[in-house]
Amino acid sequence: MDGNGRWAQQRQLSRLEGHRAGRRSAREAIQASDEIGVQVLTLYTFSAENWSRPEAEVAALMGLIEHALREEVDDLHRRNARVRLLGDPAPLPSSLRAELDRVEELTADNTGLVLQLAINYGGRQEILHAAFALAAEAAAGRAEVGELDESHFTRHLYRPDAPDPDLLIRTGGELRVSNYLLWQIAYAEIYVTPVLWPDFRGSHLCEAVLDYQRRERRFGGVQNVT
Repeated sequence: MDGNGRWAQQRQLSRLEGHRAGRRSAREAIQASDEIGVQVLTLYTFSAENWSRPEAEVAALMGLIEHALREEVDDLHRRNARVRLLGDPAPLPSSLRAELDRVEELTADNTGLVLQLAINYGGRQEILHAAFALAAEAAAGRAEVGELDESHFTRHLYRPDAPDPDLLIRTGGELRVSNYLLWQIAYAEIYVTPVLWPDFRGSHLCEAVLDYQRRERRFGGVQNVT
C-alpha cells in the first residue's frame, strides 16, 4: 500500500492525512476481496524498516492502526472475516498488541476471508526467524540436517498455514517488492499500478485480478507443448 505520503504532498497536506485517507482504500480492498471470493488478503501495513521514520509519524501510525482496528472489527466480524497479525508483535505498543489480540480472538472462528495485517513485518527478518528456529531444532536433535527441505523451513514462518500469494499488487508505481513476503512470492504474479494508495478503490483491485486471470502461470515449466 504505497503512495500515502505523495498523495498528501500533492494536496499540501500532512503525511498523516495521507495515511488516514488510505484507510478508506483498505476498507474498499477488503470489501472487494470478500465479494469476489479472495481467500487471503494481506495488507502491508507497517514494515520493519518503517521504524526509521520520524518518531511522531511512527507514533501516529501506531495510533491510527489501533483506532482503525477498533472501529472496523465489528464490520469485519459480520463479514465472517478472520483477522490476524503477520509480523513480530514484540516492539509494538502494548495497547496495539492488546487490540490485535482482541480482534484475533473475536474473529478466530470465522470462515470467510482471511485478512492478514503485516505489521512490523520484513521478509528478510521472517526468513532469519525461520532459519534460527530450524537451526535450533536441528541442534536439539529434533531434525536431521540431511533430511531438511522446504516444508521444514516453511513450518517456521510467521504464518506457515497461509498459502503462497498468487498475486502481488504494488500501488504508487514503484518497481520493487520492498522486503515483502520474500520467501512466499517466489512465483507470485506482480501487478504494478501508478494509482497512489489513497486513490485505490475496489474497481482497481478487480482490474488487477482480471489482469492476473489473463496470465499463463508456468511455475518454471512449459505448457502447451505438442
